Amino acid sequence: MPLSIIGSGFGRTGTMSLKLALEQLGLGPCHHMEEVMDHPEQFGHWRAAARGETVDWETVYEGYRSTVDWPGAHYWQELAETYPEAKVIHTLRPAEEWWVSYSTTIAMLLTEAGSGDLEHEMRTIPEMAHAIIADQTFGGSCDDKSAALRAFEKRTEAVKSTVAPERLLVFEVKDGWGPLCDFLGVPAPREPFPRSNDHAAFWELVSKLA
Repeated sequence: MPLSIIGSGFGRTGTMSLKLALEQLGLGPCHHMEEVMDHPEQFGHWRAAARGETVDWETVYEGYRSTVDWPGAHYWQELAETYPEAKVIHTLRPAEEWWVSYSTTIAMLLTEAGSGDLEHEMRTIPEMAHAIIADQTFGGSCDDKSAALRAFEKRTEAVKSTVAPERLLVFEVKDGWGPLCDFLGVPAPREPFPRSNDHAAFWELVSKLA
């Protein structure tokens, strides 16, 4: 089952809400960092990817129809080439708003992982995420605001300049079902668009690492 949707947006841009929406539309299961937490057998694949090794994406995404959020979003271009029929959804939100959300969630978690304060078994995912997010996306620091914002804007520019317009949706989850369903060519559900993964929900998710 090849991927049909590739999410290129950073974490904290509504990726959990998009995951739930895609699954409601029948485009799941949708991969997300939560899936890595729930499936430790994936750790080896993502560690290898973080080290720059070649991975078999069909093996990584076996059983999934879509992917959003880190770690997959970091490899959006490789995935878009591997799955040329897949559509790309780039989740976005105002940059300063994203920074506030990111800096009080993911950045804090990665800082704790880097300090060694977490128990060994809790460091597995944060260490992989630190390599992908702090080192490879933000140039070595997970809490440098200017570097993070530059990377945030650079990702959007790269996606827009690389992906064919008919294949790409730049999407803010606040806009709801309309743009998403129009892009996918499916009817909009009557239920409200999913809203998930606020600050409290993030830390509840992280508690799975304990």
